[in-house]
Amino acid sequence: MAQSMSRSPLAPAAFPDLPVIKGVRFASAAAGVKYQGRTDVMLAQMNPGTTVAGVFTKSATRSAPVRDCQDKLGAESQAGAAILVNSGNSNAFTGHFGQTSVAEITEAVAMATGLPASRVFTASTGVIGEPLPHDRITAKINGLVDDLNEVRIKDAAEAIMTTDTFAKGASAQIQVDGQAVSIAGVAKGSGMIAPDMATMLVYIFTDAKLADSDLQSLLAKLCNRSFNCITVDSDTSTSDSLMLCATGASGVDVKGNSDFAAALESVMLDLAHQVVRDGEGATKFVEIQVTGAVSDAEAKVHGLAIANSPLVKTAIAGEDPNWGRVVMAIGKSGAIADRDLLSISFGDVLVAEKGWVSPDYREEDAAELMKRDEIILKVDLGLGGGKTTVWTCDLTHGYIEINADYRS
Repeated sequence: MAQSMSRSPLAPAAFPDLPVIKGVRFASAAAGVKYQGRTDVMLAQMNPGTTVAGVFTKSATRSAPVRDCQDKLGAESQAGAAILVNSGNSNAFTGHFGQTSVAEITEAVAMATGLPASRVFTASTGVIGEPLPHDRITAKINGLVDDLNEVRIKDAAEAIMTTDTFAKGASAQIQVDGQAVSIAGVAKGSGMIAPDMATMLVYIFTDAKLADSDLQSLLAKLCNRSFNCITVDSDTSTSDSLMLCATGASGVDVKGNSDFAAALESVMLDLAHQVVRDGEGATKFVEIQVTGAVSDAEAKVHGLAIANSPLVKTAIAGEDPNWGRVVMAIGKSGAIADRDLLSISFGDVLVAEKGWVSPDYREEDAAELMKRDEIILKVDLGLGGGKTTVWTCDLTHGYIEINADYRS
């Protein structure tokens, strides 16, 4: 499906040049999981000494691969690791068949790579409720292992796409005590995006050295400022997974290093923003800045209420500066607000202040601003120091067209 749709108008010009991450190799293949003739399986294998962290959907109906990955994380190991991902079928809501598929794929990867099954992680994305034809995947595993190459990360990014219109990648390179450290990541995601942990499928690799527990703590912290601050359609997937692997190949220990944390956050934000830019049917990228809340947590509640409002999102799609819909979203959020302290701006255009339309407001100014493909919406609650930034996109007819016949 992804290959037949036009590229998002908000997409970057091209897939970025990502640095080679020593200690990890990639391969991809066409297994015919759902569609014939398209790449739909990717394998990444990491060297011994790699540490692995992950965050996953909190959905009560999360998939068998998610549950398996959650069970495997947290145990210190000096063995290498592998990640196998398929697109076209999410292996979610498939009962014991789902567990069987995970076990068959995991064992096949373990046998082909020589890794313990406890160090093989899997993920699936696509249609919910249909048994995964795992035999089509296992038939490709030996070939995937033979094709592993450290420069094939773009192929991996393309293999995990579903309704995505472009492959997503991001990277950062820094110096730590005079030594180079690299980070590179790929992601898939376009619809069913309202993360409750991290989101979608995201795989990030670094040659830095960091213990499992430290890697996990850093990943969870940065998720709350990146992937947990985006939404396309308010729906949380059954398959959302984010994994971070540190091969240690650079020999540089980055525990407590603020430059590394900042670089990793930049990669995560870049990937998160690309997911929003590829929101199904999206034509506008929207940043919502909330300040003056009672707390940061309250600010986030308000921000997501605005970002998830169909009325706000359709007004943005129609280039209508309908600030009344923003007022509505704040009022319904459940977080603390005071009508008579509220201020709203579209970009630099002050629309409302202290609970009333600004005396200097001219609707034609705001209407002109709404024609842009990137829009900043600012809300100040006037209550305290709490703040947040969240990102979303508009809601267009394209979203309906994509999702009305997704299973067909």
